[in-house]
Amino acid sequence: MMTKFDGKIALVTGGNRGIGFAICKGLLKAGFDVFLVARSVDEGQEAVQKLSEYGTATFIQLDISDDSSIKSVVEQIEKKTNKLDVLVNNAGIYPDEGVDILTVSRELLIRAMNTNTFSPIELTQALVPLLEKSQSPRVVNMSSGNGQIDGLSANAPSYSLSKMALNGATILLSRLLEPKKIAVYAMCPGWVRTDMGGENAPRSPDEGADTAIWLATEGTMAQSGKFFRDRTEQPF
Repeated sequence: MMTKFDGKIALVTGGNRGIGFAICKGLLKAGFDVFLVARSVDEGQEAVQKLSEYGTATFIQLDISDDSSIKSVVEQIEKKTNKLDVLVNNAGIYPDEGVDILTVSRELLIRAMNTNTFSPIELTQALVPLLEKSQSPRVVNMSSGNGQIDGLSANAPSYSLSKMALNGATILLSRLLEPKKIAVYAMCPGWVRTDMGGENAPRSPDEGADTAIWLATEGTMAQSGKFFRDRTEQPF
């Protein structure tokens, strides 16, 4: 059955498992073709095989923290399509086990900022020319309640600061991309049962992916530059 999203193309980083995999599945079911981007070749290819029943997913390897890898991904995408409708910056890390703001190292802070903040910024920059060619381009940044001012945790220092910075980047990107009609959103999936969230989390990956899929399919320019959870705008 045809849907209004047939012919639309999305790219999801960290799409091989957890929330990213659920986002890929949801977008495929909506009618998108999906580029599933992940670091692990084996896990990425396995994920694409699992998703084949829902639609067309293509795996591309990416080390999100490596400039040359980002450049290579863009080149590969340009060989397959002349536009991109949705970018979901989902890949991220939580490296704060056993540290707090008084003990966290500069190295750990840099690692979190590099993966969770700088990489989404750079990938968005690199894909703007393809996003510009879409009729309704959208960028969805996977943030966290720990990135909100009231949600900052001294026991998750590098993660909290990197997600707060990602929220700031969302605002800045939305302002400069508004003339190009590219919407940029940040969202929190809630506490989800993933490798990061742990088995005691109350939400399934599908539940965590819901707001990202909603923004990717229904988000408006009026909502650009804002932060969401459970399809509802939240304060930064």
